[in-house]
Amino acid sequence: MSLHPSTEPGSSREFVKQSSLYQEFLAEREEILRHKWLESERLGYDIGFERALLDWIRKHRDGWRAHRRALLQHQTTPLHSPGNPRPPSGDFFAAPQKNKN
Repeated sequence: MSLHPSTEPGSSREFVKQSSLYQEFLAEREEILRHKWLESERLGYDIGFERALLDWIRKHRDGWRAHRRALLQHQTTPLHSPGNPRPPSGDFFAAPQKNKN
């Protein structure tokens, strides 16, 4: 089996594009490119991708990953789970009711 992109089956390429690992790579790359642009503008010259990559990893990667992980975890948390029960009124936006006992 050849690993050359032009001979790879289309469904395999689509699978890779849809994978969470590839999506994470694309999001990180976008942040690095944004950092490159901002730093290049600040300094008045193109700092290049490699310098931007190393600078972003050193200064921002851990915080970015933690923030992204928290966002993804929040998006996948069910609205009504044992730790997050449905409000007694059935209205999602209702204020919690106090026990009258």
